Amino acid sequence: MTRTIKFTKMHGAGNDYIYVDTTRFPIEHPEELSKIWSAPHTGIGSDGLVLIGTSDKADFSMRIFNADGSEARMCGNASRCIGKYLFDYGLTSKTKIMLDTLSGIKVLNLHLADGKVNSVTVDMGIPADEPADYDGKGAKPMKEQPIEVDGERYAGTTVSMGNPHLVIFVNDIEDVDLPVIGPKLENHPLFPERINVEFAQILGEGKIRMRVWERGSGITQACGTGACATAVAAFLTGRAGRDSTVIMDGGSLNIRWDIATRHVLMTGEATKVFDGEIELID
Repeated sequence: MTRTIKFTKMHGAGNDYIYVDTTRFPIEHPEELSKIWSAPHTGIGSDGLVLIGTSDKADFSMRIFNADGSEARMCGNASRCIGKYLFDYGLTSKTKIMLDTLSGIKVLNLHLADGKVNSVTVDMGIPADEPADYDGKGAKPMKEQPIEVDGERYAGTTVSMGNPHLVIFVNDIEDVDLPVIGPKLENHPLFPERINVEFAQILGEGKIRMRVWERGSGITQACGTGACATAVAAFLTGRAGRDSTVIMDGGSLNIRWDIATRHVLMTGEATKVFDGEIELID
């Protein structure tokens, strides 16, 4: 049997996903569909597939699948886009939305212009160390630690923002051969579940330039949780204050690590690209 699935393609700072409202269009085997639909030449083309659903703990739920079919626990850019999707398509009239994710319930605060959402602030919660047994005696939480690849040593900070990140600061980000080093760090033996990799350069005046190799998707234009992890790592290593603008290939995000609550707040735009339909054979 063939069904027509309606979808919306959206992006946050260039990080683009396919969004499906599963309350209207139920989907089975999203892992396989994400691989097929995300393909740039034979599919829709995206960094992955995002499913919007119901929740008995929050207003709505989110499941996110990378372009390789693996499921992610959280995505900052996708959560902002979900906020815009829900409000602009009339699924809610709330401007404060509780979103159920695999990394817990996230709070979305929608900012409106002319009756539509133009940016969203997401409460990303409290950052944590992403364990890595660097020295055989246990990880040193959220401090720079050495990591070696092909005989070259890097200083990396592991941070969890609902999913795992390795942040490495460099003097010149343009010198980083990300297509080569990214997959090697993602699949380093220190990280049996793989890891997202961010290279970052401090520009001054609260600005940080960042490039990302995402676990399961490769090079992407932006990563919301990665921007948060980078801002946290910059503060912890004395490179920046609690407020940062993280500049990525696809755009910028404002990150604030609140001193009172210890929560990381991420603000950025959410953009609809187009609506579409695709045939699905059950």
